[in-house]
Amino acid sequence: MKIIRCEYNCEPRYAILDVENVRFLAHEPYTSIEYSGECVPVSEVRMLAPCEPTKIVCIGKNYRAHADEMGEGQPPEPVLFIKPSTCVVGCGDDVVYPAISNRVDFEGELGVVIGKRASKVETGKAKDYILGYTCLNDITARDIQKSPAQGTQWTRGKGFDTFCPIGPHIETDLNADSSNIQTRLNGEVKQSSNTALMSHDIDSLICFITEGMTLLPGDIVATGTPEGIAPMQRGDSVEVEIEGIGVLKNTIK
Repeated sequence: MKIIRCEYNCEPRYAILDVENVRFLAHEPYTSIEYSGECVPVSEVRMLAPCEPTKIVCIGKNYRAHADEMGEGQPPEPVLFIKPSTCVVGCGDDVVYPAISNRVDFEGELGVVIGKRASKVETGKAKDYILGYTCLNDITARDIQKSPAQGTQWTRGKGFDTFCPIGPHIETDLNADSSNIQTRLNGEVKQSSNTALMSHDIDSLICFITEGMTLLPGDIVATGTPEGIAPMQRGDSVEVEIEGIGVLKNTIK
């Protein structure tokens, strides 16, 4: 099932994407899937970011090859940081290159969308709290993240407005433990990996996070990026494609 959020008649609505049609939901998809009875062609709506998280909890260095390329070693436990909700944009939206940065990188990732309030989740139970999965790009102003003057600034370097594109939809039916992930810059493949290569799997990540932090419906866990990160320039097009979900495409402005 493909859950979308879209604008129709100047109003944001949740819906199910059914091939070329949009079937509107009576309410948010977190409690249940209940149709309103309205159905329109997809050409009549404007796609939005598929959820509205209160926070995006991100995992650093969760692919060994990426940790190696950064030269920072593999951490024994997940490294957490948070991107604010104001980072979120949807598929097709522009990513704004900050005037104060000289290097902005892409980081293609699998995003896990939380479906219900999650606190102190037990091992093996994380799937009970997951609504579905989406493509995510953890845009990073690398020079600001690693500022020589200020030291490490992960939140500042990764927290700019528009720095978390997500979409194009939430896929509820996905083998997230083994899905191919690819990032393309202007059509050229830069990242190519599989979620099976994560150092910490999705279940362990959600259990680790919720030991002390409550995840709310619509929140996203960004599961880390594989090797191959690289800078982007204004005018570039970046695509994150995950097998079984689709393609998230954005332009750098």
